[in-house]
Amino acid sequence: MNILVIIIAVIAVILLFTGGFVSSLNFLLYVGAILLVLAIIVFLVRFLTGNRRV
Repeated sequence: MNILVIIIAVIAVILLFTGGFVSSLNFLLYVGAILLVLAIIVFLVRFLTGNRRV
């Protein structure tokens, strides 16, 4: 599960940069932002609950 969060965060950052550089792909900014928020929420929930199982 931890690997999945890392992959989602990396994809979110790539989509944010791509959406920022190419104006025709502006919707990628929103997709990247949503994925980044989801990755942060999952990380915080796992960190606060102490669930460290892989």
